[in-house]
Amino acid sequence: MAQWRFGLIGCGGVADMHMEAIRQIEDAVLAVVSSRSESKAKSAAEKARCDWTTDYRELLRRTDVDIVCVTTSSGSHAAIGHEVLAAGKHLVLEKPIAMTAKDARALAEDAESRGLTLSVISQRRFEANNQLIKRVLDEGALGRLLLAEVTLPFYRSQAYYDSADWRGTIAEDGGVLMNQAIHCLDLLLWFAGDVRTVYGKTATMTHRMEAEDMGLAILTFESGAFGTVMASTSIRPGYAAAISLYGEEGTIKLEGTSIVRWSVPGWDEPNWTREESYGGVSDPRSIVSDYHQSQLIDVMTSIETGMKPLITGWDGWRAVRLVEAIYESAAAGAEIDIGKEGGSR
Repeated sequence: MAQWRFGLIGCGGVADMHMEAIRQIEDAVLAVVSSRSESKAKSAAEKARCDWTTDYRELLRRTDVDIVCVTTSSGSHAAIGHEVLAAGKHLVLEKPIAMTAKDARALAEDAESRGLTLSVISQRRFEANNQLIKRVLDEGALGRLLLAEVTLPFYRSQAYYDSADWRGTIAEDGGVLMNQAIHCLDLLLWFAGDVRTVYGKTATMTHRMEAEDMGLAILTFESGAFGTVMASTSIRPGYAAAISLYGEEGTIKLEGTSIVRWSVPGWDEPNWTREESYGGVSDPRSIVSDYHQSQLIDVMTSIETGMKPLITGWDGWRAVRLVEAIYESAAAGAEIDIGKEGGSR
Protein backbone atom coordinates (compact mmCIF):
# COMPACT_ATOMS: atom_id res chain seq x y z
CA MET A 1 0.00 0.00 0.00
CA ALA A 2 1.25 3.49 -0.89
CA GLN A 3 1.64 6.17 1.73
CA TRP A 4 -1.42 8.43 1.90
CA ARG A 5 -1.18 12.00 3.11
CA PHE A 6 -4.04 13.43 5.13
CA GLY A 7 -5.27 16.92 5.85
CA LEU A 8 -7.62 17.63 8.75
CA ILE A 9 -10.14 20.47 8.78
CA GLY A 10 -11.48 21.21 12.26
CA CYS A 11 -9.58 20.77 15.52
CA GLY A 12 -12.37 20.17 18.03
CA GLY A 13 -12.76 17.12 20.26
CA VAL A 14 -13.61 14.60 17.53
CA ALA A 15 -10.49 15.62 15.59
CA ASP A 16 -8.36 13.90 18.24
CA MET A 17 -9.81 10.53 17.19
CA HIS A 18 -8.89 11.16 13.56
CA MET A 19 -5.39 12.31 14.50
CA GLU A 20 -4.79 9.25 16.67
CA ALA A 21 -6.22 6.94 14.01
CA ILE A 22 -3.93 8.39 11.33
CA ARG A 23 -0.94 8.17 13.67
CA GLN A 24 -1.56 4.45 14.15
CA ILE A 25 -1.71 3.65 10.41
CA GLU A 26 1.67 2.67 8.99
CA ASP A 27 0.91 3.91 5.48
CA ALA A 28 -0.64 7.24 6.48
CA VAL A 29 0.76 10.58 7.55
CA LEU A 30 -1.00 13.73 8.73
CA ALA A 31 0.50 16.58 6.69
CA VAL A 32 -1.51 19.58 7.89
CA VAL A 33 -4.36 20.58 10.19
CA SER A 34 -6.66 23.58 9.98
CA SER A 35 -8.81 25.46 12.45
CA ARG A 36 -10.28 28.95 12.57
CA SER A 37 -8.72 29.14 16.04
CA GLU A 38 -4.98 29.71 15.81
CA SER A 39 -4.42 28.27 19.28
CA LYS A 40 -6.32 25.08 18.43
CA ALA A 41 -4.51 24.68 15.12
CA LYS A 42 -1.09 25.21 16.74
CA SER A 43 -1.88 22.82 19.59
CA ALA A 44 -3.09 20.08 17.24
CA ALA A 45 -0.08 20.54 14.95
CA GLU A 46 2.35 20.30 17.86
CA LYS A 47 0.68 17.09 19.00
CA ALA A 48 0.75 15.59 15.49
CA ARG A 49 4.10 17.13 14.47
CA CYS A 50 2.65 18.54 11.27
CA ASP A 51 1.91 21.88 9.61
CA TRP A 52 -1.06 24.05 10.52
CA THR A 53 -3.16 26.85 9.05
CA THR A 54 -6.19 28.91 10.00
CA ASP A 55 -7.42 28.90 6.38
CA TYR A 56 -8.70 25.50 5.25
CA ARG A 57 -8.58 26.65 1.63
CA GLU A 58 -4.80 26.91 2.00
CA LEU A 59 -4.86 23.27 3.10
CA LEU A 60 -6.90 22.36 0.01
CA ARG A 61 -4.37 24.04 -2.29
CA ARG A 62 -1.53 21.88 -1.03
CA THR A 63 -0.23 19.19 -3.35
CA ASP A 64 0.94 16.99 -0.46
CA VAL A 65 -2.64 16.22 0.70
CA ASP A 66 -4.52 13.27 -0.82
CA ILE A 67 -7.36 12.71 1.66
CA VAL A 68 -9.13 15.32 3.77
CA CYS A 69 -10.96 14.55 7.00
CA VAL A 70 -13.61 17.14 7.89
CA THR A 71 -14.40 17.33 11.61
CA THR A 72 -16.05 20.73 11.78
CA SER A 73 -19.54 21.45 13.13
CA SER A 74 -22.23 19.39 11.39
CA GLY A 75 -23.87 22.30 9.62
CA SER A 76 -20.66 23.10 7.72
CA HIS A 77 -20.08 19.59 6.37
CA ALA A 78 -21.88 20.02 3.05
CA ALA A 79 -20.28 23.32 2.02
CA ILE A 80 -16.75 22.35 3.04
CA GLY A 81 -17.22 18.87 1.57
CA HIS A 82 -17.98 20.29 -1.88
CA GLU A 83 -14.84 22.46 -1.68
CA VAL A 84 -12.73 19.44 -0.77
CA LEU A 85 -14.06 17.51 -3.77
CA ALA A 86 -13.62 20.52 -6.08
CA ALA A 87 -9.96 20.59 -5.00
CA GLY A 88 -9.59 16.99 -6.21
CA LYS A 89 -9.15 15.49 -2.75
CA HIS A 90 -10.76 12.32 -1.44
CA LEU A 91 -13.13 13.11 1.41
CA VAL A 92 -13.87 11.63 4.84
CA LEU A 93 -16.71 13.47 6.58
CA GLU A 94 -17.63 13.10 10.21
CA LYS A 95 -21.27 12.22 10.75
CA PRO A 96 -23.74 13.39 9.65
CA ILE A 97 -22.81 13.83 6.00
CA ALA A 98 -25.07 16.91 5.85
CA MET A 99 -28.04 18.40 7.66
CA THR A 100 -30.57 17.68 4.90
CA ALA A 101 -31.14 14.76 2.56
CA LYS A 102 -30.96 17.14 -0.42
CA ASP A 103 -27.48 18.32 0.57
CA ALA A 104 -26.39 14.74 1.34
CA ARG A 105 -27.49 13.55 -2.09
CA ALA A 106 -25.68 16.44 -3.76
CA LEU A 107 -22.41 15.49 -2.02
CA ALA A 108 -22.72 11.83 -3.00
CA GLU A 109 -23.41 12.82 -6.61
CA ASP A 110 -20.53 15.32 -6.63
CA ALA A 111 -18.02 12.67 -5.48
CA GLU A 112 -19.29 10.18 -8.05
CA SER A 113 -19.10 12.68 -10.91
CA ARG A 114 -15.48 13.53 -10.02
CA GLY A 115 -14.40 9.91 -9.51
CA LEU A 116 -13.39 10.62 -5.89
CA THR A 117 -13.94 8.53 -2.80
CA LEU A 118 -16.38 9.89 -0.21
CA SER A 119 -16.90 8.12 3.09
CA VAL A 120 -18.92 9.18 6.13
CA ILE A 121 -17.70 8.21 9.58
CA SER A 122 -19.89 5.31 10.68
CA GLN A 123 -17.12 3.44 12.44
CA ARG A 124 -19.38 1.07 14.34
CA ARG A 125 -19.75 -1.07 11.22
CA PHE A 126 -16.15 -2.19 11.79
CA GLU A 127 -16.77 -3.59 15.28
CA ALA A 128 -16.30 -7.38 15.27
CA ASN A 129 -19.75 -8.09 16.70
CA ASN A 130 -21.47 -5.92 14.11
CA GLN A 131 -19.53 -7.60 11.31
CA LEU A 132 -20.72 -10.95 12.67
CA ILE A 133 -24.34 -9.82 12.92
CA LYS A 134 -24.27 -8.56 9.34
CA ARG A 135 -22.93 -11.93 8.15
CA VAL A 136 -25.65 -13.81 10.05
CA LEU A 137 -28.35 -11.62 8.52
CA ASP A 138 -26.93 -11.82 5.00
CA GLU A 139 -26.85 -15.62 5.22
CA GLY A 140 -30.47 -15.69 6.36
CA ALA A 141 -29.74 -17.46 9.65
CA LEU A 142 -32.48 -15.54 11.51
CA GLY A 143 -35.01 -16.29 8.83
CA ARG A 144 -37.31 -13.52 7.69
CA LEU A 145 -36.70 -10.38 9.77
CA LEU A 146 -39.81 -9.41 11.72
CA LEU A 147 -38.75 -6.50 13.92
CA ALA A 148 -35.66 -4.35 14.48
CA GLU A 149 -35.49 -2.11 17.56
CA VAL A 150 -33.13 0.76 18.41
CA THR A 151 -32.95 2.30 21.88
CA LEU A 152 -30.48 5.06 22.74
CA PRO A 153 -31.02 6.29 26.32
CA PHE A 154 -28.14 8.77 26.51
CA TYR A 155 -27.57 11.76 28.76
CA ARG A 156 -26.14 15.16 27.95
CA SER A 157 -26.02 18.00 30.46
CA GLN A 158 -27.24 21.52 29.72
CA ALA A 159 -23.59 22.57 29.94
CA TYR A 160 -22.85 20.35 26.95
CA TYR A 161 -25.38 22.22 24.83
CA ASP A 162 -24.23 25.58 26.19
CA SER A 163 -20.57 24.84 25.36
CA ALA A 164 -20.92 26.17 21.78
CA ASP A 165 -23.53 28.42 20.22
CA TRP A 166 -24.20 25.92 17.42
CA ARG A 167 -24.93 22.97 19.70
CA GLY A 168 -28.56 21.93 19.77
CA THR A 169 -29.49 24.13 16.80
CA ILE A 170 -31.45 22.63 13.94
CA ALA A 171 -29.28 24.13 11.19
CA GLU A 172 -25.84 23.44 12.65
CA ASP A 173 -26.15 20.44 14.97
CA GLY A 174 -29.55 18.79 14.98
CA GLY A 175 -30.93 16.98 17.98
CA VAL A 176 -30.46 13.52 19.41
CA LEU A 177 -31.52 11.79 16.17
CA MET A 178 -29.10 13.60 13.89
CA ASN A 179 -26.22 13.81 16.35
CA GLN A 180 -26.11 10.91 18.82
CA ALA A 181 -28.46 8.33 17.24
CA ILE A 182 -27.13 8.56 13.70
CA HIS A 183 -24.63 5.71 14.33
CA CYS A 184 -27.38 3.34 15.47
CA LEU A 185 -29.58 4.40 12.56
CA ASP A 186 -26.75 3.63 10.16
CA LEU A 187 -26.41 0.16 11.70
CA LEU A 188 -30.18 -0.31 11.57
CA LEU A 189 -30.24 0.45 7.84
CA TRP A 190 -27.17 -1.75 7.24
CA PHE A 191 -28.78 -4.65 9.07
CA ALA A 192 -32.43 -4.30 8.01
CA GLY A 193 -32.31 -2.51 4.66
CA ASP A 194 -34.14 0.51 3.30
CA VAL A 195 -37.16 2.04 5.02
CA ARG A 196 -40.47 2.50 3.24
CA THR A 197 -42.69 4.33 5.76
CA VAL A 198 -42.03 6.40 8.89
CA TYR A 199 -44.21 7.62 11.74
CA GLY A 200 -42.28 9.86 14.11
CA LYS A 201 -42.64 11.93 17.26
CA THR A 202 -40.11 14.39 18.66
CA ALA A 203 -39.94 16.70 21.68
CA THR A 204 -37.55 18.89 23.62
CA MET A 205 -38.19 17.72 27.17
CA THR A 206 -35.35 18.64 29.54
CA HIS A 207 -32.94 20.99 27.76
CA ARG A 208 -32.92 24.61 26.64
CA MET A 209 -32.21 24.03 22.95
CA GLU A 210 -33.85 24.37 19.56
CA ALA A 211 -33.66 20.75 18.42
CA GLU A 212 -35.13 17.63 20.02
CA ASP A 213 -33.76 15.70 22.98
CA MET A 214 -36.35 12.93 22.52
CA GLY A 215 -37.17 11.18 19.26
CA LEU A 216 -39.31 8.14 18.55
CA ALA A 217 -40.37 6.40 15.37
CA ILE A 218 -42.23 3.40 14.01
CA LEU A 219 -40.78 2.17 10.73
CA THR A 220 -41.79 -0.22 7.98
CA PHE A 221 -38.87 -1.57 5.97
CA GLU A 222 -38.99 -2.39 2.27
CA SER A 223 -38.74 -6.05 3.31
CA GLY A 224 -42.01 -5.78 5.25
CA ALA A 225 -40.30 -5.93 8.65
CA PHE A 226 -41.20 -3.38 11.31
CA GLY A 227 -38.79 -1.16 13.21
CA THR A 228 -38.88 1.05 16.28
CA VAL A 229 -36.55 3.85 17.37
CA MET A 230 -36.24 5.58 20.74
CA ALA A 231 -33.44 8.08 21.21
CA SER A 232 -32.91 10.63 23.97
CA THR A 233 -30.23 12.71 25.68
CA SER A 234 -32.45 13.20 28.75
CA ILE A 235 -32.07 9.80 30.41
CA ARG A 236 -30.03 9.95 33.63
CA PRO A 237 -27.37 8.78 34.13
CA GLY A 238 -27.25 7.48 30.55
CA TYR A 239 -27.14 3.89 29.31
CA ALA A 240 -25.66 2.05 26.37
CA ALA A 241 -27.54 2.05 23.09
CA ALA A 242 -29.09 -1.26 22.03
CA ILE A 243 -30.23 -2.88 18.79
CA SER A 244 -32.50 -5.93 18.86
CA LEU A 245 -33.18 -8.04 15.79
CA TYR A 246 -36.06 -10.52 15.82
CA GLY A 247 -36.40 -13.02 12.97
CA GLU A 248 -38.70 -15.95 12.35
CA GLU A 249 -35.90 -18.31 13.35
CA GLY A 250 -33.95 -16.44 16.02
CA THR A 251 -32.97 -13.30 17.90
CA ILE A 252 -29.88 -11.15 18.43
CA LYS A 253 -29.55 -8.25 20.85
CA LEU A 254 -26.59 -5.89 20.80
CA GLU A 255 -26.09 -3.66 23.83
CA GLY A 256 -23.30 -1.15 23.46
CA THR A 257 -20.63 -3.19 21.67
CA SER A 258 -21.63 -6.46 23.36
CA ILE A 259 -23.96 -9.19 22.13
CA VAL A 260 -26.19 -9.94 25.14
CA ARG A 261 -28.78 -12.19 23.45
CA TRP A 262 -27.85 -14.78 20.82
CA SER A 263 -30.33 -17.32 19.50
CA VAL A 264 -29.18 -18.20 15.99
CA PRO A 265 -29.94 -21.68 14.64
CA GLY A 266 -26.78 -23.46 13.51
CA TRP A 267 -24.45 -20.81 14.93
CA ASP A 268 -22.63 -21.23 18.22
CA GLU A 269 -22.52 -18.14 20.37
CA PRO A 270 -19.07 -16.59 19.79
CA ASN A 271 -16.84 -16.36 22.83
CA TRP A 272 -15.90 -12.75 22.05
CA THR A 273 -19.41 -11.30 22.24
CA ARG A 274 -18.57 -8.78 24.98
CA GLU A 275 -16.41 -5.78 24.23
CA GLU A 276 -15.52 -2.95 26.58
CA SER A 277 -14.74 -0.09 24.19
CA TYR A 278 -18.23 1.43 23.98
CA GLY A 279 -18.36 5.10 24.92
CA GLY A 280 -20.30 8.31 24.50
CA VAL A 281 -23.20 7.42 26.81
CA SER A 282 -22.84 10.56 28.90
CA ASP A 283 -19.48 11.92 27.68
CA PRO A 284 -18.87 12.25 23.91
CA ARG A 285 -15.11 12.40 24.53
CA SER A 286 -15.04 8.82 25.86
CA ILE A 287 -15.13 7.18 22.40
CA VAL A 288 -11.99 5.31 21.30
CA SER A 289 -10.26 5.78 17.93
CA ASP A 290 -9.77 2.10 17.00
CA TYR A 291 -12.66 1.91 14.56
CA HIS A 292 -11.93 5.31 13.03
CA GLN A 293 -8.59 3.72 12.21
CA SER A 294 -10.33 0.76 10.58
CA GLN A 295 -12.51 3.06 8.52
CA LEU A 296 -9.60 5.19 7.32
CA ILE A 297 -7.72 2.04 6.26
CA ASP A 298 -10.87 0.99 4.38
CA VAL A 299 -10.93 4.36 2.60
CA MET A 300 -7.25 4.05 1.64
CA THR A 301 -7.85 0.54 0.30
CA SER A 302 -10.88 1.75 -1.63
CA ILE A 303 -8.87 4.45 -3.36
CA GLU A 304 -6.10 2.01 -4.28
CA THR A 305 -8.40 -0.73 -5.58
CA GLY A 306 -11.18 1.36 -7.09
CA MET A 307 -13.75 -0.53 -5.02
CA LYS A 308 -16.41 1.22 -2.96
CA PRO A 309 -15.63 1.82 0.72
CA LEU A 310 -17.79 0.03 3.25
CA ILE A 311 -19.54 3.33 4.05
CA THR A 312 -20.25 5.53 1.04
CA GLY A 313 -21.77 8.96 0.62
CA TRP A 314 -25.01 7.23 -0.29
CA ASP A 315 -25.00 5.46 3.08
CA GLY A 316 -24.65 8.86 4.72
CA TRP A 317 -27.61 10.07 2.66
CA ARG A 318 -29.75 7.12 3.73
CA ALA A 319 -29.21 7.86 7.43
CA VAL A 320 -29.92 11.59 7.05
CA ARG A 321 -32.96 10.84 4.90
CA LEU A 322 -34.35 8.67 7.70
CA VAL A 323 -33.80 11.35 10.35
CA GLU A 324 -35.36 13.98 8.10
CA ALA A 325 -38.36 11.71 7.52
CA ILE A 326 -38.87 11.33 11.28
CA TYR A 327 -38.83 15.13 11.62
CA GLU A 328 -41.27 15.55 8.73
CA SER A 329 -43.63 12.93 10.12
CA ALA A 330 -43.53 14.48 13.59
CA ALA A 331 -44.33 17.92 12.15
CA ALA A 332 -47.19 16.57 10.04
CA GLY A 333 -48.52 14.21 12.71
CA ALA A 334 -48.85 11.51 10.07
CA GLU A 335 -47.07 8.51 8.60
CA ILE A 336 -45.03 9.37 5.51
CA ASP A 337 -43.77 7.22 2.64
CA ILE A 338 -40.10 7.68 1.76
CA GLY A 339 -39.79 4.62 -0.45
CA LYS A 340 -40.79 6.68 -3.47
CA GLU A 341 -37.62 8.78 -3.24
CA GLY A 342 -35.48 6.21 -5.02
CA GLY A 343 -33.45 3.29 -3.77
CA SER A 344 -30.01 3.62 -2.23
CA ARG A 345 -26.97 3.05 -4.36
